[in-house]
Amino acid sequence: MFRRPFQGRELVEQFWFIASVTILPTALVSVPFGAVIALQVGSLTQQLGAQSFTGAASVLAVIQQASPLIVALLIAGAGGSAICADIGSRTIREEIDAMVVMGVSPIQRLVAPRVLAAMLVAVFLNGLVSVVGVLGGYFFNVIMQGGTPGAYLASFSALAHLPDLYISEFKALLFGFIAGAVAAHRGLNPRGGPKGVGDAVNQSVVIAFLLLFFVNLVLTAIYLQVVPPKGS
Repeated sequence: MFRRPFQGRELVEQFWFIASVTILPTALVSVPFGAVIALQVGSLTQQLGAQSFTGAASVLAVIQQASPLIVALLIAGAGGSAICADIGSRTIREEIDAMVVMGVSPIQRLVAPRVLAAMLVAVFLNGLVSVVGVLGGYFFNVIMQGGTPGAYLASFSALAHLPDLYISEFKALLFGFIAGAVAAHRGLNPRGGPKGVGDAVNQSVVIAFLLLFFVNLVLTAIYLQVVPPKGS
């Protein structure tokens, strides 16, 4: 990734391609996801008599957990499958072997720009999902459940702090790297001709999903141990 010459044009093209196939699905998924979290958390806090903490609980759940996972799943499912299919089709057509014979590194020329593009798109989409999810949660909590706007915002500002946003963006960056790297690896190693490319795409999505959930568990456990809750 850091070896010169850097493939800037390829990076821009892949960034635009991955963003174009993931922005709309991400925005559409984030609204019901934020709404479900807000409705569920709001119902639970009403049963416990802690309606004033609905905003903090729902917003923190969206920012810390839901937003990075939504972005990662869509990057792996939409962008990663496209990356795997593209590189896999090049592999079975022996374009990768031809590049190696000519002394061109397929990792530097094809893989590095795609993985970096997936990482950058994941970071930007994570911000989009956070904003849309928080607004959706606010709407459903205040309008549908009769919550108080002031209490919603006050509880969020009382319990949330900047490290919550930092860990969210770091998760998105790491998840984008995992999705892109897994897709590229499977694309470079298909088996069985054209049918193998389809199998590699399915494998890349499944493997990426499993890795993303496992890494999310590890990062969340480390974050909760290292960063103390606000006010503690």
